[in-house]
Amino acid sequence: MKNKSHFVCLSFKRNLLPCLFCLFTISLVVFSKENLVATKNGLLLWANSVVPALLPFFIATELLAHTNIVSNIGKLLNKVMKPIFNVPGIGAYAFVMGIISGYPIGAKIVTKFRQDGLCTKAEAERLLAFTNNSGPLFIIGTVGISLFCDTTTGLLLFITHFIACVCVGIVFRFWKFNDKEVVSVCTNSTKASSHVSFSNLGNVLSSSISNAINTVVGIGGFVVLFCVIISILDNSGVLNICANCVYPIFNFLKLDISFAKPLISGFIELTNGIKQVAQIPSKAISINTTFSAFLLGFGGISVMLQVFSITSKSDLSIKPYILGKLLHGIIAAFFTYIVINNCAFFNLDIVPTFSPNVEKSASILANYFNFYNIFILLLAVLFILFLIIKRKKFATKY
Repeated sequence: MKNKSHFVCLSFKRNLLPCLFCLFTISLVVFSKENLVATKNGLLLWANSVVPALLPFFIATELLAHTNIVSNIGKLLNKVMKPIFNVPGIGAYAFVMGIISGYPIGAKIVTKFRQDGLCTKAEAERLLAFTNNSGPLFIIGTVGISLFCDTTTGLLLFITHFIACVCVGIVFRFWKFNDKEVVSVCTNSTKASSHVSFSNLGNVLSSSISNAINTVVGIGGFVVLFCVIISILDNSGVLNICANCVYPIFNFLKLDISFAKPLISGFIELTNGIKQVAQIPSKAISINTTFSAFLLGFGGISVMLQVFSITSKSDLSIKPYILGKLLHGIIAAFFTYIVINNCAFFNLDIVPTFSPNVEKSASILANYFNFYNIFILLLAVLFILFLIIKRKKFATKY
């Protein structure tokens, strides 16, 4: 009986992806009209936002990889990065570029470090957890100015996004803490010595541009694919079913259930989800902003698969990245909520000017319990993450 159930389980795992692919193909035909619009929107989003924002940075990182700048940064900042994040000094380069340029530059740089032997597997996985982030161009420009029509909101989201990123890096300094792998100094010096010169400048430029274009085209494929997937899920009613399933959680946290469907969309694909969250009419705009902060920190399944397509070329595990981005989203949302409700400069909520004291007191009490529930949820997630890291540490030790 046990062997039979085991066989059924293996058979299910073996046939799951083929069944999903067949279902996806059928859905492309059934919802062809809607999918055509979604594909065009995805291509426009890629051409207008992704290519201008990421292609120059991809080319720059490819060119810098052929210089000794990265190794020099590593030597200079090793005394800062090692105590705080338990990573080598070259991690500062991945951290800064990941913050400036946005998804998935950080993951590409970290994977390149690992392929070149500039860091251990554990160090690369720690870096992967906090160096792949949304960039200021997207947060302040697209989300703040374009979607929320407010620069202050974009600035707030970027500040809390950055602070949460640092917090995740500090937490993940304990990931595989007792790892014994060391990086060969000879390997590092060899990699650093292979730098660009005038004699090979043409080849370096050609290969850098070619690699950057390949990466950007791959990202475009993910953007279009997930725009179509969201369109299929929406038109087939699956998104509504998923939204109905999470309604009890929203009721427990005393949150507006109209945010359920946009959050699920953002959980799948970042840009579409934030756009839907920003468009929900709400007197307490802090709720829209807080949910957007979570989505920006998490990044969505689309970005996650983009990162996986990059890290799969190395021996890095995607697990620390998933845990790190989930924690990043929660911490960013928590800090955003705290700042909006305690800093007058960022408090953008529309509060009625004339209201009875009783109603005002009730509103304050409701906000308190809302904050309390979110705080308890945050502590629970932090505790679970601590247990996972502790278990990994114990398994590595023994």
